[in-house]
Formats: sequence, C-alpha cells, structure tokens
Amino acid sequence: MKKIVLFAALAFSMIACDKTPSAKEFKTAYIDTSKLMEDYNEAKELNEKYKTKGEVMDRELEVTAKNLKAEMNSFQQNAMAKGQAWAQQKGAELQQRQQQLQYTQQGMLQQLQQESGKETDSLVKKVKQFIKDYGKEKGYDYIYGTGDAATVLYAKEAYDITGEMTKVLNEKYAGKAKTEEKTEEKK
Repeated sequence: MKKIVLFAALAFSMIACDKTPSAKEFKTAYIDTSKLMEDYNEAKELNEKYKTKGEVMDRELEVTAKNLKAEMNSFQQNAMAKGQAWAQQKGAELQQRQQQLQYTQQGMLQQLQQESGKETDSLVKKVKQFIKDYGKEKGYDYIYGTGDAATVLYAKEAYDITGEMTKVLNEKYAGKAKTEEKTEEKK
C-alpha cells in the first residue's frame, strides 16, 4: 500500500512539475511597404511636390533650349554669308552655351534628387518609427515588410495590416495638416 501511495505521489509530483510554460502565440502581421507608400497621403503629396518642381524646371530649361536652337538654325543660315571667321566664333559661342545649358540641366536635376531624397528618407524614417510604435501599442511581436525590398516571401492575407496602417497614417496626417492650417490662419 505504501508503494502504491508513494508511486501515486511520485506520479502526481512528476505531472505537477512538468508544467512547461506553453508557447505563447506570437502576434504577427505584415505590411506591403510599396502599397503603403503609394496610398499614404503624405507620400503622395511629396511625390506630387517634386513632380511639379521638376515640371517647372523643365519649362524653364525648355525656353532656353528653344532660344538656343533658334540661334543655331539662324547661325547655319548666316554662316555662308558672314564668312568663316564669324562662323567659327559664333559656332564656338553656341557650343559653349549648349554645354552650359547641359550643366545647368544636370545641376537642377541633382538638386531636385537631393531635396527629394532627403525628404523621402525623412518620411520613411517617420513611417518606420510609427510602425514600431504601432506594433508596441497593439501588442505585435513581429511586423514584417513586403514590397520592393521584400523580407517576407509568404504570409497569409489575414496577417496583412497594410490597409489598416494606411488608414491610421492618413488620419494622423490629416489631423496634422488641419492643425498646420489653423496655425497659418492665425498668423
């Protein structure tokens, strides 16, 4: 009898001690970062801003290029009549102006790319920080990113929070924009 009680106690203690903590379910989700940046209003406005700036720069250069082209056409028509010395001098001048136009175009493009790059990098950092804070607030263990630089090769669509993230970011941005408008109106 003692052996049965001892065996039962031993079995009970083994069962009681074998309580390994059950693996908690990880709360995971993923975001299609390309789609997020396409649908995020602040990113759309940033893209539109630099598209407009690029178009303005193109128009400025286009006027100068048209004037230069007209002068080159005139030069070709007048070269025979005004002589070789004039043609050489005017040809060198036009070539120099054409090079200057190309340098100006390259400089404007570089400036536009640098400005756009800085603002885009800043926006990406802000979105990453927001996702990090959002993940902590909502109790996620992992939030993965998909898109151009995919880090997730497969995930069930049930874990996709791209739409939710876009909605929250746009609401936050809309609130920020309204606050900025009110402060500008007060000035």
